[in-house]
Amino acid sequence: MVDYTEGSGKQYHTGVGPGDVGKYVILPGDPKRCAKIAEHFDDAKLIADSREYVTYTGYLDGVKVSVTSTGIGGPSASIAMEELVCCGADTFIRVGTCGGMDLAVEGGDVVIANGAIRMEGTSREYAPIEFPAVASFDVVNALVEGAKKLDIPHHVGVVQCKDAFFGQHQPETKPVSYELMNKWEAWLRLGCLASEMESAALFVVASHLRVRVGSTFLVVANQEREKQGLENKQAHDTESAICVAVEALRNLIREDNKRK
Repeated sequence: MVDYTEGSGKQYHTGVGPGDVGKYVILPGDPKRCAKIAEHFDDAKLIADSREYVTYTGYLDGVKVSVTSTGIGGPSASIAMEELVCCGADTFIRVGTCGGMDLAVEGGDVVIANGAIRMEGTSREYAPIEFPAVASFDVVNALVEGAKKLDIPHHVGVVQCKDAFFGQHQPETKPVSYELMNKWEAWLRLGCLASEMESAALFVVASHLRVRVGSTFLVVANQEREKQGLENKQAHDTESAICVAVEALRNLIREDNKRK
């Protein structure tokens, strides 16, 4: 592969290099959330700010950890994971927002994904569509343990991943409305919890790279509850999902230290 950095030693997109990041990394989409997440670390420092990728590195329970934003969608998320793995990271937790689908999922709840529907394009450049997009078992367990410890309402299950935000929210206006609406109905009948944009790509890329990954999300609202005339609370503060992710990292660090 061409060295587009011309020997700088830094990754082309994220701007990080060997030693800049910990093996444990939280992945928000929004660059503005990185500083907020870094407040949970000890001695956090800004490492890189390039394009949509902002990286802070600090310490959690004495272990080096990082947070790197990925922007929106699978393409930029996969780039972040590839480049971070090149710099030594091997455990990832995606933190973001989602829209509820199952009627039991309400605004303000947290969703923990154990699998993702691959209705996006990035993962298809890594694996045939028959290959499942699944989270790492120990990361899912660490997230669930964290949510329980913090007494945060949460749901565990499959999420749907797509590339077009407005394909989800205004499917009837799209030339392929017949496909979008029919598949959405199928996901509902299959018990899909929520819709978001990055987990399918991250789960498949992690399988390819043989690293660990999991995802947790704040539910902003639930369009299906709205359709049914049910109460549809909105929530926008991601702190609860961030706290679940941080607690999960503590759990993983502790368990990894036991294995050593």
